[in-house]
Amino acid sequence: MFKNMKKQLNNEKGLTLIELLAVIVILAIIAVIAVPAIGKVIANTKDKAVLAEASNILSGAKIAVVDGACKDTEATVGTEKVITTTCNQAALKGFVQGIPEKDGTVDITYSAERVGNDWSVSYSRFANISNSKYNSGIVLGKTDEANLNKLLNNEGTVPAN
Repeated sequence: MFKNMKKQLNNEKGLTLIELLAVIVILAIIAVIAVPAIGKVIANTKDKAVLAEASNILSGAKIAVVDGACKDTEATVGTEKVITTTCNQAALKGFVQGIPEKDGTVDITYSAERVGNDWSVSYSRFANISNSKYNSGIVLGKTDEANLNKLLNNEGTVPAN
């Protein structure tokens, strides 16, 4: 009896073809389910990264204003004086880090503007956002701070100067 069992164990050389095919089918099913889900996560992460870069530009602009690197202009609207502050890309260079200079062969452009106490940011990479969930309220590559915070799921805003 032990000889027969030992002989039978020695004859097992590996998986049968059917077992091997079953494993391959199971792995294929898992891949079909997982690949699109992972692709969606990667795309959403890239979109959120663009929004985070825009938030970084706004924060840098606020610091640049305090430092005097951005240009103020004063205008009268009705009876009120409104101060507009424009921070172009050159003025923001020393205050913003982590923003790529090129997207492939295309130059990346950005700027920030404050009218009264309302900030807005213009960023050429807004065009790269693929999910409509993350580009609502962005018009011609520009959005205001409140919308940017909403898109980033931040309920509060960064305090104004």
